[in-house]
Amino acid sequence: MLIPADHLLMARALRLAEHGLLTTTPNPRVGCVIVNHGEIVGEGWHEKAGEAHAEIRALQAAGAAAHGATAYVTLEPCSHYGRTAPCAEALIAAGIRRVVVAMADPNPLVSGRGLTRLEAAGITTVCGLLEEEARELNVGFVSRMTRGRPWVRLKAAASLDGKTALNDGRSQWITGDAARQDGHRWRARACAILTGIGTVRCDDPQLTVRGIDTPRQPLKIVVDSRLELSPQARLFDGNSVLIVTATGAAERIDRLCGCGAEVLVLPDRSGRVDLAALMLELGRRGINELHVEAGSTLNGALLDSGLVDELLLYLAPCLIGNCARGLFDLPALASLGEKKVLAVREWRQIGEDLRLLARLA
Repeated sequence: MLIPADHLLMARALRLAEHGLLTTTPNPRVGCVIVNHGEIVGEGWHEKAGEAHAEIRALQAAGAAAHGATAYVTLEPCSHYGRTAPCAEALIAAGIRRVVVAMADPNPLVSGRGLTRLEAAGITTVCGLLEEEARELNVGFVSRMTRGRPWVRLKAAASLDGKTALNDGRSQWITGDAARQDGHRWRARACAILTGIGTVRCDDPQLTVRGIDTPRQPLKIVVDSRLELSPQARLFDGNSVLIVTATGAAERIDRLCGCGAEVLVLPDRSGRVDLAALMLELGRRGINELHVEAGSTLNGALLDSGLVDELLLYLAPCLIGNCARGLFDLPALASLGEKKVLAVREWRQIGEDLRLLARLA
C-alpha cells in the first residue's frame, strides 16, 4: 500500500539518481532515500561502477536510524555479489522495515530476486512507483539488459528544409551556439559516440565533450568499411578510438593500431560493416547509450536496419536549398503506408533553434 508521501520521496530518490547521469556507466543510475518517522535520515546515489551503491551510501548516512525505516530506491536492490556485496542483504541487516522500489531490475542476475529476498526476510515491499520515470533515466541500461544492445540516439542538425550540409560536405555551422552546447550535454551522458568515415573526411571532428564539466569522455567509434581513416585525424587526440571495418587489410589495420586505435572487423554479406553485429558487440562491452553523429549514408543505414531508437534533431530557422545534403539516405517507398512513424516526445526551443526528441513508433 502506498501513502501520499511515497510519491514525493521517490521523486527525491530519482533526482538523486540523476547525479550519476555522466558517471555510472556501465552501471545504472540509482538513488536511495531512507525515512524514519517522517524524517529523511539518510540518502545517497550510485556514483561510479565499483563504488558503493545508492542503498549502501544511504545506509551509511542513516546509521542506527535506519532500523525500522522505509527505503525508497529507484531500482530493485541487487541480490548478487559483483564488484560489491548485495544491497538487499545490507538493507536486511540494517533493520529496514519497508522498501519502495520504482522498477524491477532488468538484469537477469537480479530480476525479482532482490525483492524476493527482502520479502523472505519479512520486509514489506512495493514495486512500480514512478516506474516510467525510472526507466527513462536508465533507458540504455534497460536496453542492454533486455535486448543485448545499447539504446541508439541519432543526433542531427538541419535547416528547416531538412539540409544538413552543403554538397561539398561543409556543415559548420547550421545551428547556433546554444544548440551546439546542448548537443554536447547529450554527448556527455552517452557511453560512446558513433560516426562514419564520410563525416571524418569532411569535418575532421574531435568527437569529444566540450564546454561541459564531465569526469569522462565517451568512447569514439568510426564506421570505416575500407579503412580509409587518416592517422592524422583529430579524433586520435585524447581518449580511446574503436574503428569498425569490413576489411582485414593487415597493413592498414597495423597503421591505425599504431595510432592507439582498436580495429574491429565485422563484414556483412555485401562487404559493408554489419551494423546489427556491431550493436550486439557494443552491448557485450557494456555500452548503454550510443550517441550517433553521422552523415546521411550511415544515418539512413542505421534507420533502415531498425537500429535507431530515438532521434535528437536540431532545426535551425534557415533554408539552404537543393544544393545540399539531407538528413537520411533512405530507400524510396512504394507507398506512404511504408513511412517510418515517429512518436514525438518533446519540442523545445534552444536559443534560436528548435530541438525535437522523437522515437521510432
